[in-house]
Amino acid sequence: MRVMIIGATGAVGIPLVRQLHDAGHEVIGTSRSQERAKHLATLGAHPIVLDALDAPAVRTAIAAARPGAVIYQATGLAGVRILRSLDRPFAATNRLRTDGLDNVLAAARQAGVQRIVAQSFAPYRYAREGGWVKTEDDPLDPAPPASAHLTFAAMSHLDQAVTEAGGIALRYGAFYGPGDEGLTRAVRKRQTPLVGDGRGVMSFVHLDDAAAATVLALDYAGPAVFNIVDDEPAPMGDWLPVLAQAVGAKPPRHVPIWIARLIAGPGLTMLTEARGSSNAKARRQLNWQPRYPSWRQGFAAAYGEHSSRASR
Repeated sequence: MRVMIIGATGAVGIPLVRQLHDAGHEVIGTSRSQERAKHLATLGAHPIVLDALDAPAVRTAIAAARPGAVIYQATGLAGVRILRSLDRPFAATNRLRTDGLDNVLAAARQAGVQRIVAQSFAPYRYAREGGWVKTEDDPLDPAPPASAHLTFAAMSHLDQAVTEAGGIALRYGAFYGPGDEGLTRAVRKRQTPLVGDGRGVMSFVHLDDAAAATVLALDYAGPAVFNIVDDEPAPMGDWLPVLAQAVGAKPPRHVPIWIARLIAGPGLTMLTEARGSSNAKARRQLNWQPRYPSWRQGFAAAYGEHSSRASR
């Protein structure tokens, strides 16, 4: 299949290009950066410099590429630091998940592309009530913090627009893996404290496993939404000390909730009351079998010399 990846140099994009190429697909990869686009050629992809927010350029690129499938991975998260307000650092990504996505869907429809797969997100989004692990059929949070309202709305827009187009939205867990320092940088600096009793639940996925699920989704008839997460949703009190040990950092500091609330504001509830996600649907319907079924093995494999201690 001719597969076009919009945002092919991102966290999932690079392993995805490799896996698609290894599976025999012809890959066209886009990047907003000329320099990063050149790197795609070394991975076996045909590189294109493209900004998803440029609607005429998107129409031209997709029409010229004539892909059998389009995978939308565009974000603006490189180098982003999470602040008190989630909407500010996610502003560029929110535009890509709304205006950029709409440009791509319209161009794909005009070009007759039948298969659409897009990057979505699972953590923090499910309603903060009831059980601690949620399926795709469970309701999303109806009242996210005001500081994250635009970010949640953009993700919901993506899910809805993709599935209405007959495509597949993949709600990935929190990414980790070689080359992705977003998760580990703050842990190494002890800037990620354990808040309160650390009960908020997170779901993770190794970048290679996220890419593998995306390849499998190309053969699934949409519309559909899948949680692409590992088998072990876990409270922060479980996973954060293991990650700190895996990266060779000192144990995380403990911060009482009342102090954390002064720093993070109302958005702290996303962390302390977050629900995890179930991957049962993806395992069953995509026949996805993650190489790293738990972050326990994944952190150890991803972060090197401290792996033997972290995997116990």
